[in-house]
Order: sequence, then structure tokens, then C-alpha cells
Amino acid sequence: METQTFGLAHLWGQSDYIIRAVGAILLLMSITSWYLILVRSLRQLRARRSDNAVDAFWAAPSLSAGLQRLSEQAPESPFEELARQGAAATDHLRQHGHRETLGGTLDADEFVTRALRKSIAMSTSRLESGLTMLASIGSTAPFVGLFGTVWGIYHALVNISASGLATLDKVAGPVGEALIMTAFGLFVAIPAVLAYNAFTRANRVELSELDAFAHDLQAWFTTGARIAPLDERTESRKAGARSPSPEAA
Repeated sequence: METQTFGLAHLWGQSDYIIRAVGAILLLMSITSWYLILVRSLRQLRARRSDNAVDAFWAAPSLSAGLQRLSEQAPESPFEELARQGAAATDHLRQHGHRETLGGTLDADEFVTRALRKSIAMSTSRLESGLTMLASIGSTAPFVGLFGTVWGIYHALVNISASGLATLDKVAGPVGEALIMTAFGLFVAIPAVLAYNAFTRANRVELSELDAFAHDLQAWFTTGARIAPLDERTESRKAGARSPSPEAA
């Protein structure tokens, strides 16, 4: 009794150029997806140092020392870029703020705010780089694999019809073999979707921290003092309430 061996090698060997093109597309999608996942994961590992870097910045004795600490602990991070943009805007306003120019007509608060917003917008664009590709791969790869399955089944049935051997054992093998393309599509799509969701959440957290840092920088550059956190303000009020008044003394 003749036995037939089915599998990926057999599917590739007897497939036409359409099935091979679908397989090449899925392979390219998988390589692109895993490359983006690796690059973004490494960036997220580096971004975890930003919290300590921001604390070190505020603990520095001067602005230059704070920028140096950011450069050492979180080089090329959005937080370092934001602080440097704010410092550059303040220096520019100090040198050119009294001239009769469009920039000179802006007050210090508005000028620094515009610089910080521009830095946040540029950082947001860099953080979202590659996410559109991951979302596209995650949403289209199953359908690309499904197309390969449909075409593989059609191709197999045509060959079976031409041979005249339309028995169950002759049909089940090629049809089941064609379903491998759907499995490939899911294999490509699932990691891309999971990575997209994880990176989107991480970006949302980082952007909220960046926005809070920008708020503190804006207050410091325009008033010379950082806005105290809520817990510190609460403790200050409690301490003031506990201290006796001069009249009571």
C-alpha cells in the first residue's frame, strides 16, 4: 500500500508561485515583527532608568549638574531632551527676549511652555515609531495566511480532480496540509498583537510621567521653584496646623 508523506516540505515542493509568495510575505512579516519587538523591548529596558534619573535631576545643586546627571543616567531619553529644551528656551529668552521679534513678544511662561510641548510632541512621535507596523501585521497576517489556505485547498482539489482519485484519503491530506498557512498567519499575528498592546500601555505610562516632568520644569523655569508634590503639600499644611500661632504664645 502506497503511503504519502505530508508536511511543510511537501506543501512547499508541490505549491505554485502564489503559495510561495504568501509564505514569503508571512516570513517577512514575522522577521519585521520580531525585529520591532526586540528593538522596542531593549528601549523599554533602558527607559526604566528614567525614574531614578529624574529624581537625581531634582536633587542636583544646579541646572547644569542636573542635566549632567540626566545625561549620565538616562542618555538620549525623552526626559533629558525635555530638560535641555526647557533650558535652551530659557537661555534664548534671556538673550533675545527684549528684541522686537515675534519670539520677543511672548512672555516667559508661554515661550517655555511652547518649547516643552514641542519636545513632548517629538518624543511622542519617536515612542510610537513602529507601533503602526506591529498593528498592521497583527491585523493582516491571519487573513494573509487564510488566503494561502484557500488557494492551497483550491490548488490541491484541482490536482486531485485531474488525477481522478477523489477519495477521502487523497483529499484529507492536501486539504489539511493547506491549513498550515492559516497556522502560520496566527503564529505571526499573535506576538505582534500582544507586543502592540504591551508597548502601547508602556508608552502611555511614560508619556504621563513625561508630562508631569514637563509641568515641574515649566514651573521651575518660570518661577524658580518646583511645584511640591501633593503629599508634601499635605504634610506642610498639617505641620502648619500643629504649630502654635504668635497670639496663642
